[in-house]
Amino acid sequence: MAELEQSPVRALGKTGASVSAIGVGTNRWNKGANDAAVFETYEALVAGGVDFIDTAEIYGLGKSERLIGDCIARDPRPVKVASKFAPFVARTSPRQLLAALDASLARLGLKTLDLYYIHFPFAFANLDALADAMVEAVRAGKTRFVGVSNFNAGQMRRIAERLARSNLPLAANEVSYSLLNRKAESNGVLDACRELDVALVAYFPLASGRLAASTAAPGEGAAALPKTLAGVAEARAATIAQVALAWLLRRDPHVILIPGATKPRHAAENIAAMTLRLTDEDFAAIDTASATGRRAS
Repeated sequence: MAELEQSPVRALGKTGASVSAIGVGTNRWNKGANDAAVFETYEALVAGGVDFIDTAEIYGLGKSERLIGDCIARDPRPVKVASKFAPFVARTSPRQLLAALDASLARLGLKTLDLYYIHFPFAFANLDALADAMVEAVRAGKTRFVGVSNFNAGQMRRIAERLARSNLPLAANEVSYSLLNRKAESNGVLDACRELDVALVAYFPLASGRLAASTAAPGEGAAALPKTLAGVAEARAATIAQVALAWLLRRDPHVILIPGATKPRHAAENIAAMTLRLTDEDFAAIDTASATGRRAS
């Protein structure tokens, strides 16, 4: 593997659009709970080149979207916003998806989203009908691009094929992906993203903070991986969290990360990871340590 220059920008699949290689996940942004800290964090993110804001209607039951809307109103610098439709029981029709999109736009104070996802593949949902609804949403100017979240490789291909009938590319599949959870590599999702040219948007890229603190649950390679990350971090004058994020970005150019951040210092740490350069030796050592942990679990 040749040593790669880390790019701070990644493509959203075949859409022709691009976003910062690291965005921000906002499931802990709740209007009325941490408004001031979030706004400071938002300003730090945007000033540092992060332009990809990920939310969902179920985050704080709409409070995340409302707080993001406040941030956008206070700081007009351009960002790209993604939100998600939750197809719960008895809430899986195209009409309900479009109504939910309208409600998300109202909470965000936007006329158009940049990316709208189906949040998860509910077993009884008609995926073809929901794909057709997303096509309708794009044609109506309510979202520029569409994606899926927590979909397996087969479900991805099915949605992509349905969207392609209307000349609409599938932009992204958002899944859990970290050095402690590399299922996307073994279950075919990363391969499908490569094959279809779809972005893999990784949530929990720091394993809900376990990698940031260099800790791991028993059976997750608690000895090998933290030690290796710490060694690379010391050699690169970086933090362990930055090394873990940089490794994922180097893993594949389709990968985009959305770690959480609720304080400006979190924002600064994530921003610096976008241009952290790992050597071939760094990458291989972390890969081996992570794989050892998976075999031990």
